[in-house]
Formats: sequence, C-alpha cells, structure tokens
Amino acid sequence: MKLDKAVVPVAGLGTRLRPTTIAVPKEMLPLGRLPVIHRVVDELTAAGIDRFLMITGQGKEAIESHLRSSFPAGSSPAFAFTTQAIPAGGTKPLGTGDAIARAESYADGDPFLVAFGDSLIRSPRAPSLVERMIDCHRRHEAACTIAVYRVAAELTRRYGIVVPAVSGLETGDCAIEDILEKPGPDGTSSRWAVSARYTFSGHIFEQLRRLSPAADGEIYLTDAIRGLIREGLPVRAVFMQDQERRVDIGNHRSYYEAFLEYALEDGEWGAEVAEAMRARLL
Repeated sequence: MKLDKAVVPVAGLGTRLRPTTIAVPKEMLPLGRLPVIHRVVDELTAAGIDRFLMITGQGKEAIESHLRSSFPAGSSPAFAFTTQAIPAGGTKPLGTGDAIARAESYADGDPFLVAFGDSLIRSPRAPSLVERMIDCHRRHEAACTIAVYRVAAELTRRYGIVVPAVSGLETGDCAIEDILEKPGPDGTSSRWAVSARYTFSGHIFEQLRRLSPAADGEIYLTDAIRGLIREGLPVRAVFMQDQERRVDIGNHRSYYEAFLEYALEDGEWGAEVAEAMRARLL
C-alpha cells in the first residue's frame, strides 16, 4: 500500500492573526526565510509524500503562486489546487470536514495524509512522526491514523481529544476508543490532543457524506472519525515522542515564538540575531 498523497487544507481565514492576515494568508507568513506552507511541504516530502492537493480559499492566491514558483511543473513534488468556497450567505468556510470531502476524486481510492497548513511537526530523529504514522497505517490497514500529543487539562477545550483504547501508553501507537471535539477537562480524562496530522483510507468520505453542519455551521472531521470508530473500523493513534514538537501559528504569541525559532537557526544570520536578542534582554 503506497501512501504518497497529501491533502492540505489552507482555506481558514486566520481571524486570530488579524490584522496581520488581512492581506497575507496565515500560511504565507514567514518562519525565518520560508513561509509556513513551504515548511509544511518540506516536512511531508521528507517522509515520502510527493503529491499534494491544496484546499485553498478566497484571498489565498499567494499560496498557489509561491508553490508553483518554488516547485516548477514537472518536478517533484507535484501540486493540484481546489477551492473551498464560503457558502452563499455565510461568513466562513464549512470547516475541515467539508475541506477533506472535496478531496475524494483526488484520493481516487488511495490512502492519503492530511496536514493542516498552519502547523508543523518538528521531528529531530528518524523516523519522523509522519513516517511512523504512514508505517502504522500500513501495518494495521487502518481507516484512520491520528498523530497525538499530551496537553494540559485546560487545553482540552481547544483541541480534538483522542481517547486511547489502552491507558498508560506514552510511545508507539494504539487503537482509539473515541475522539471528542474540544470537550474540556470536565468532558474527558484523556489529555491526548490531535496534532494536525492524519492518514485516511477512502472510508472517510462515506462518513463525511452522512454529516450535516453543526450548530456553528461547520462540518467537523472529528464527527466523521467517530463514525469510523462506531462502525468498528481500525482507527489508531500515534504518540508524539518527547523530542518532537508541534509548531503552531494560531495566534500572534505562538507565531512570534515560531518565527524566532527559525530565525535563530538561519545559517547566515542566526548567530547575529541571537546576539541581538541577548543584548535586548540584558
């Protein structure tokens, strides 16, 4: 089973990063010398992904322009683009479930990876998190495999939370008993949050077709994954290791931290940036 396709939703409005994202898509904000989306592509190509479907949206033309310029046609990786439109009378796209539903013809029955375009996973040791996900998905012939990491109890109201079928695990992978959308600490004892990376088989599309928008108007990928679990299909969690980190640019604080991290690693100017920062902090 070859898994070399990725679907990358990048249609979000970046509301929490305004006014920075009024004219610039959040996925095009620089992390050091490269925009976020370029670094996401680099992360996935390092794991063997060489075909990408980018689910873009209104005002996101810069993403396509950058990727086509950086990775010319006929080279690897290869890119396709489609648009997740805002429905008539609405103010935002219908969510991640709706975005993934648009990838059915692209997947064409093949397993595929989903990576949110505003988050990175830093894996300093091989195999990377994405490589372990792909391996787990193959070994278990899974319908879905989800990368997860431990968060503090108060953060469970901000993320999808996975309930492992086996408690006490910290490494490797295991079956998933349930997945909850932002339950909060009163709604679950699990602290394993979804880490913006999934792999799916074609079963996910049937589940997405069954869903109606939630009260806030979105179609949640979490609800489709719960459908897979309820039908008894294999759904797995792969645990992020201690040395691995999720880099998220969901708000200005996390973006500032991420930019500085990559700027300090710059081969030409990183040392001077570090010295300038030390001088300011004295």
